[in-house]
Amino acid sequence: MVTGDAGERSAPGDLAAALRRCAGGDRAALQAIYDAEAPRMLGVALRLLHRRALAEEVVHEAFLRIWQRAGSYQPSRGDARGWIYAILRNLALNMLRSEGRVDLVDDFGPMELASEEEGPESIVMRLSEGSRLRRCLEGLDAVRRQAVVLAYVQGLTHGELAGRLGVPLGTVKSWIRRSLLALRECMA
Repeated sequence: MVTGDAGERSAPGDLAAALRRCAGGDRAALQAIYDAEAPRMLGVALRLLHRRALAEEVVHEAFLRIWQRAGSYQPSRGDARGWIYAILRNLALNMLRSEGRVDLVDDFGPMELASEEEGPESIVMRLSEGSRLRRCLEGLDAVRRQAVVLAYVQGLTHGELAGRLGVPLGTVKSWIRRSLLALRECMA
């Protein structure tokens, strides 16, 4: 079921069903998505933007976009949660760009995964065995797979990835760009 408290996670199939209902104009479905995902979405936005007011604004805008574009969600192209968080991440990054704020921190040490969050490898393993995305992700080098998953699932910026992985910023950007090209080719 999609609805639940902040600690309860909804199943991807439930989110997909809620998106279909949103596309049909069901406001209760949007509320269910909000109840299930908003706290974590706020956390991802805070990690990207580092300011609560901006993070709240981005989450609000993300839900407007989810409502307006729910009909464009295609389950064959990925799971519903990924679609939702891609909207959130793109809005947050656009906000960073528009403000000229790119908080690339090069002096912090590798960050630890929050205990409540899964590691990148366990996230990949959670994908079904026959999933094209899982097969394509497993085709990437382990460190590049980790960078992609941390960027797109946990919302880490390139600067945060560089600090966490202990590699130069340019290397991280190159890994992400090349990995996304390889994933796009594999998924085609």
